[in-house]
Amino acid sequence: MSVNHKKVRALIVDDEPLARRTIRELLLKDQDIEIIGECNSGLEAVTLIAEQPPDLLLLDIQMPGLNGFETLAQIQPGRIPAIIFVTAYDQHALRAFEVHALDYLLKPFTDKRFEEMLRQAKAQIELREINAISKSLLSLLRKQTAPEPARPLKKSFLNRFMIKAGGRVVFIKASDVDWIGADDYFIKLHVSGKSHLLRMSMNELEQKLDPEAFLRVHRSTIVNFDRVKELRQTSNGEYVVVLKDGVELKLSRGRRARLEQLLMSSPEH
Repeated sequence: MSVNHKKVRALIVDDEPLARRTIRELLLKDQDIEIIGECNSGLEAVTLIAEQPPDLLLLDIQMPGLNGFETLAQIQPGRIPAIIFVTAYDQHALRAFEVHALDYLLKPFTDKRFEEMLRQAKAQIELREINAISKSLLSLLRKQTAPEPARPLKKSFLNRFMIKAGGRVVFIKASDVDWIGADDYFIKLHVSGKSHLLRMSMNELEQKLDPEAFLRVHRSTIVNFDRVKELRQTSNGEYVVVLKDGVELKLSRGRRARLEQLLMSSPEH
């Protein structure tokens, strides 16, 4: 940040004294950060934020009383800061990013990981992207806390994958996946030439994916229909699915008719 830029006002919220001290010591190393307070509960944080809103909130999730998400729901409109979740539990990661958290730090984390998070958070704040994040977060929190009128149930499909890698939780949009293959007790996501392992069965995955976007072409293969370029017959009379990047995947006889039907009805093919 430039010397003329105001410091980023940070608030630490965690019920564990040791965790607060660790975060405080790391923040003090950065001259662009001003720590405006530390809270050991969500309720205390709500009160402080109402009086003195921070730019950056480092927030634990599992706390007595109000948890991290319940704390956010109590913050007044226009006072929702940039949010960094700092927690020992990875099962909340998907929901954290659904409320547009800037990052999700898993305890224990390294100094380098913290510095990387802080650098990205400062950049977001300096570019004033936090305004859009706050509006989106407020809208989502209202939907989560307000009762909805009764309406017909609509099945929702998996729209992103959560991958644990090197102490981080990485999210991959389902629409970015080219194809998926079975790998023993795992599935392997193929995304732009890279692969990611995830513990799930092909049958379980098939039920979670949108059938309008993904098609199982073999007992061990599911393809993103948007990536399919053509069908090609091999010299032995069998067919393979050719993707736009040139990858060829075996097509089961029983699944050929469905794929041909989709290809014929798609304007892009």
